[in-house]
Amino acid sequence: MIRMSKHQETTSFIWNVANLIRDTFKRGEYADVILPFTVLRRIDCVIRPTQDAVRQQYLDLRGKIDNLDPLLRKTSGVAFYNTSKFNFDRLLDDHANIYANFMAYYNAFSEEMRVEVLDNFKFRAVIDDLHKNNLLYMVIERFSNIDLHPSSLDNHEMGYVFEELIRKFNEANNENPGEHFTPREVIRLMVDLMFVTEDEKLEQENVISSIFDPCCGTGGMLTIAKERILEKNPSADVHLFGQELNQKTYAVTKSDMLMLNPDGIDAARIQQGSSLSKDAFPDENFHYLIANPPYGKNWDMDKKFVTAEHAEGERGRFEPGLPRSSDGQMLFLLSLLSKMRPVSKGGSRVAIVMNGSPLFTGDANGGESEIRRHVFENDLLETLVAVPEQIFYNTGIATYIWILTNRKPEHRKGKVQLIDASGKGFWKPMRKSLGSKRREMDEGHIGKVLETYHAFEENTDVSKIYPNEYFGYSKVTVDRSLQLNVQTSAERMANLENEKQFTKLDESEQSNYRKLLEALPTKLYMSRDGFVNDLTAEAKSRGIKIASPLKKAILNALSERDSNAEVCKDSKGNPEADSNLRDTERIPLDMDRDEYMAKEVLPHVPDAWVNDTKAGRDSTSGDIGKVGYEINFNRYFYVYTPPRPLEEIEGEILGLQTQINDLMGQLFN
Repeated sequence: MIRMSKHQETTSFIWNVANLIRDTFKRGEYADVILPFTVLRRIDCVIRPTQDAVRQQYLDLRGKIDNLDPLLRKTSGVAFYNTSKFNFDRLLDDHANIYANFMAYYNAFSEEMRVEVLDNFKFRAVIDDLHKNNLLYMVIERFSNIDLHPSSLDNHEMGYVFEELIRKFNEANNENPGEHFTPREVIRLMVDLMFVTEDEKLEQENVISSIFDPCCGTGGMLTIAKERILEKNPSADVHLFGQELNQKTYAVTKSDMLMLNPDGIDAARIQQGSSLSKDAFPDENFHYLIANPPYGKNWDMDKKFVTAEHAEGERGRFEPGLPRSSDGQMLFLLSLLSKMRPVSKGGSRVAIVMNGSPLFTGDANGGESEIRRHVFENDLLETLVAVPEQIFYNTGIATYIWILTNRKPEHRKGKVQLIDASGKGFWKPMRKSLGSKRREMDEGHIGKVLETYHAFEENTDVSKIYPNEYFGYSKVTVDRSLQLNVQTSAERMANLENEKQFTKLDESEQSNYRKLLEALPTKLYMSRDGFVNDLTAEAKSRGIKIASPLKKAILNALSERDSNAEVCKDSKGNPEADSNLRDTERIPLDMDRDEYMAKEVLPHVPDAWVNDTKAGRDSTSGDIGKVGYEINFNRYFYVYTPPRPLEEIEGEILGLQTQINDLMGQLFN
């Protein structure tokens, strides 16, 4: 048996199994074989020392005790067991009966391991295909040559193996990079930021902590968070809860929990399914919540359930708002916030990593903005950290860690700290890239982020601190006066043919109105009211009463916008708004609206005013101006670099020209 101390060597060895199956399975199907066999081999290594004792106990007590499961678990030493005589080595002793013996081995696993783990890989169909193609024995033989016992490859290293394997599978399938897995150093940073204020709390005797991940993948976030707590307090009682949609990654997590917890309690708290549409923990609140939701993935599959829960208002998780259907990241954020413990019961801390979209996507009163509004107006966002680009396996895009809590320290209340950890001082290049991952963070880099957090000081390059209101704005509609000139010229009279209220008249009526208009002076009226007065007087003299819709059509045909014309006024004498000149302004929440208009708008357009009709009011408060929130992270850290002097640029160009001339001279002489 080959012992491998490095996860990359183990991954390479396992991946080479593809050489055995490449003629039978498509590249996109490698995961169907390799992933379940990796899990099964690790399981096989874990129960090997006690397997014979378990089988003997099973044979001795079968039929004498109704429920043997608790006894067999205890003998096994973990939360599962196998009652057959087979293991990977013994299966190789009988080549002729490999399929029958393997199925006997498979079916002898305890129910939870068999049903919740192995069957979720749809493993039986894979075994049938391998057997039909005479590959089953060879695959078992290959896997029997590696030792995946936790004593040889601990959970941390095994996590890297699964991540690297799954990365390769996803690349083979060209899957959405937003769905994939979080590098361990990013998880460590998230966990350390989540626990950064928690030492005193976590070091208490008999402390109980619950951790939840709604899209737990292979369980890396949960297990690393638990490890960090136990490092602080080995006697802590840590309860893990998770939900995962993908059946295969769910099976990986479930198997890990069954191996790590002899009582199997944590494994029972890992559930399969979409946490958006089928919340497995609807009545639970947690001390700590952590997630890396899929980026840019639509939630149409969950839409019916999510919109129904949104309609329930405060009884549901999604009351604040719904993001666009093309990206469900912020739904996971809302789900986490809904599961925070009340402040009266100690509150909670949340860590979630998302791409840049949730920072600024969506207009005021739109779904995304309303979710950010909920976060800021409830003072939930404590810290926002920009992590290095090119640090994820399947995408090089910018990502941000949000740290949220409903129990901020006193000096942080009403404020948000932004930490830019994307610069060179926070990462180092990898010697060998893994997919899109070309950079990594070590403990020193993570420590530097934590130092910046603790310092809670502003500096130009790394840390900024702003009040919550700084990120909010009031989007007001700004109108300007309508100014029209009117003329009954032949060119404008022709426009009547484009007016429905005029063309629906019969020919004689149209002729009468044309004669009426032709009787008016052909001068250019600089006052709409002046023209209307003349039109009304002429119509009265002819015994004609012009209906309002028709009068409006006539004015539409004969009018043109003119900044030198008089301002048009309504029946109350107020200026009418010109819809063509309508605009919007974003007024910072910490600035008076009238002051902003006087300073930023009126000097340029003196006739402007803020629209105070229903269309210009906030949907929540009813106040003038629609409130929105956004986080323009890069703008806050932007440092202006002045252009070089023209003389310097000119000198450089002349120098390059001289070099070119010298080279050309050498070439042709």
